[in-house]
Parts: sequence; C-alpha cells; structure tokens
Amino acid sequence: MLSVSRQIRQLSTRQLRGFSSTRRVESHIGKAPIKYTNAVKVEHLLEAYSTTDSRFFDKTTLRVTGPMGQRTMAIEPFVKLDFVEPKDKASAEAECHVTVSVADSEVKKQRQMWGTTRALINNCVVGVTEGFSATLRFVGVGYRAGMENGNLVLRLGYSEPISMIIPEGLTVSVPIPTRVLIRGLDLQQVKLFAAKVREWKKPEPYNQKGIFINDETIRKKDGKKK
Repeated sequence: MLSVSRQIRQLSTRQLRGFSSTRRVESHIGKAPIKYTNAVKVEHLLEAYSTTDSRFFDKTTLRVTGPMGQRTMAIEPFVKLDFVEPKDKASAEAECHVTVSVADSEVKKQRQMWGTTRALINNCVVGVTEGFSATLRFVGVGYRAGMENGNLVLRLGYSEPISMIIPEGLTVSVPIPTRVLIRGLDLQQVKLFAAKVREWKKPEPYNQKGIFINDETIRKKDGKKK
C-alpha cells in the first residue's frame, strides 16, 4: 500500500504534467496568402451559399472564375477575406492575393476551419487555372478499360463488364487499355471518382494486381509456405 503523502505527490505530478504556459500556435497554413494572376477573378458574394439547404443559410458564397471554368464554395460567417490588388492592374503578370483570417483564433472550430478554408480556396484557384488529374493503372491479365456510349467500361475478370457513368464536370479518357486519365476542376470530385473505380479491384499484396492510382505502390507479401 502506498502512503497518503506519496499518493498526493503522484496526483499533483499528473495534474502538473499537462500544464503549459506557452502561447497557442496559430495556423501557419491559414495565414499564408493565396496568390493568383489577373486571369483569375475571385469574388466574395454576401449572399447565402444555398437557399434550399439549411446548413448553408448563414454561409456566404465565394466565386472563383478562371480560364478553365468557374468554382464556388461556402464561406463560414466567422471567416474574413482580405483582397489585395496590384498597382498595375493592366499587366497580365501582375499578382493579386487574398489572405484568410478568423474572428477569434481561440475558438477551436474557427482554428480548425482557418487552414481548411485557405486550402479549399487555393484548390479553387488551381482548379480554374490548371485543373486536377488522376491516372489509373490497370495491372493484371485481362484487366482493361474503354469508353462506350460516353460511359467508362471496366473489364476486370468478372462475368460481365462494369459500366460507370462519368459525373458531370469530369473528363475521362483512355489513351491505352490499361490507363485511365481523369481530369476536372474539383480535386475532391476527381479523387472520389478515382477511388470508386479502384473499389472494383483493389490492389492485393500477394500478386500485386489491381487498379493503382497515380504512383501508388504496395508492399509484396509472401504466400503461405508448406
């Protein structure tokens, strides 16, 4: 049995162990400015992002327009956007930038959304200027893909081929039967469709066959030995 004094010392040590007097670290990602050229137009509209979905009634709309298209996203009410335009607006190479901040960085939700909002806005800017892409590699005997009637058709050794409808906003091409190229303005949409295709034949570690996304690799496992 521990003495009472020793129990008190252990209890006080546990309580002091989690105490810290250092200042809370702010979001380094959130504070970084988002740079873009005059070819991109970023507008913060003070209108509700959606008038039918109650989750977005109190959120404003950010609209990003560029050479490849247009993207919109919801902005939380506590998020502030500061736009800085160049002095020489006529120059095509002039850089604009927008800085993201929050009303109170001590609030946990606002700290979480600070960096997230900045990353999503940056994805919108990159999407309308360069776009996003994902390459699927088919590894396995007889595994191949093709386009038929505007749908992506997969032949993966099942009794019947798999036909997948291409979501609106994505462009899918098959340069060779074992490669599928997915392009789009929305990074999340591109990755989501690539993951859905991969679900039909996930890479397995024994023969290392399946559908791989971009430079994905898996560690080979040895089979059971008698």
